[in-house]
Amino acid sequence: MNSNWIKVYETEDQFQAEILKQGLMAIDIDAVVLNKKDSSYTSFGILSVLVHPDHLDQAKQYILENNI
Repeated sequence: MNSNWIKVYETEDQFQAEILKQGLMAIDIDAVVLNKKDSSYTSFGILSVLVHPDHLDQAKQYILENNI
């Protein structure tokens, strides 16, 4: 993964992060989920959805339009 990806969303819910990722990919925006949850205690930590800077505005618009 290239280090210049930008976080557009944070959540503690893995399903929510994956659904957002799939929604973004459906409209041709490459997205990845960065899992920062503790491996021993999965109730601690966050997941970040990242996109390439070229798609930042489109991703933010998608999030706003879909009330995510």
